[in-house]
Amino acid sequence: MATIDVDGVQRQASLLLLEEAGVGDYVIVHAGFAIQKIDEAAALETLRFLKEAAAFVEGGGGELN
Repeated sequence: MATIDVDGVQRQASLLLLEEAGVGDYVIVHAGFAIQKIDEAAALETLRFLKEAAAFVEGGGGELN
């Protein structure tokens, strides 16, 4: 098990499927399992997109079809 941090929120995630992950690595987590290691640039870009999407929804930005 590992402690992961997403923008200050900490959770536990299993490394059962991704044993080569280490401290400071960026990983994609799905259903509580780390499933893929990614580079820092990709991780930061993904976090930026998620923050933009959350701000859009919170701001009442229209329905998606």
